[in-house]
Amino acid sequence: MKLVLRGIRCPLPQFTLALDLEITRGVTALFGPSGAGKTTALDLIAGLRRAPSAYIELDGRVLTDTSQGVEVPARDRHIGYVPQDGALFPHLSVRGNLLYGTKLYGTKGRAGDLEEMQDRVTGVLDIGHLLDRRIAGLSGGEKQRVALARALLSSPRLLLLDEPLAALDDELKERVLTYLKRVRDELEVPMLYVSHSRSEVMELCEEVLVLDRGVLLGTGAPRAMLAREPSLSC
Repeated sequence: MKLVLRGIRCPLPQFTLALDLEITRGVTALFGPSGAGKTTALDLIAGLRRAPSAYIELDGRVLTDTSQGVEVPARDRHIGYVPQDGALFPHLSVRGNLLYGTKLYGTKGRAGDLEEMQDRVTGVLDIGHLLDRRIAGLSGGEKQRVALARALLSSPRLLLLDEPLAALDDELKERVLTYLKRVRDELEVPMLYVSHSRSEVMELCEEVLVLDRGVLLGTGAPRAMLAREPSLSC
């Protein structure tokens, strides 16, 4: 996976997000305090927000180029996005939410292939027994696993995770983090993981991009980068 962000200039109320970088690792953390511009960066990559100046390329395909008037719609970017609250549809069952992911993003393939993919994803995330349950009856950890499965079933080339564990208690965080590591190791889907939790970054990620007030302070291995930035607390 190669993600290129070049000439990103996006004015925010307190500062301007400015990014020029390439991401090639399988699981990369975008780390920094609340309000650093992390979610805005994800929204730009996903095509949910536009910047006055931006060039975004994923695996050789240009998704955004403001200088040429290129802006690929979010639904055509083949990028999965899991926001902090999961954004599940409460009127649908777990199965309905998962199927919505394949329809929304136009996942192609024979019925048998799609069923096999669903079986694999639900198996990795251990949610097969929840398929007929209503969303309202799920725990916080179960909801996040369903949201993650829905994003994975869109067959994304990149998965964006915006603080997916922030609303969970410590026990549930550890459980969901275990499943995220299974996604990393067994499904091998590239991830850009937004967090301000040092422990999550250390456990899950291969590389860290440290962001503060819209400025990239540095990139590197998790242990080295977090040791360099002790002032950036959770």
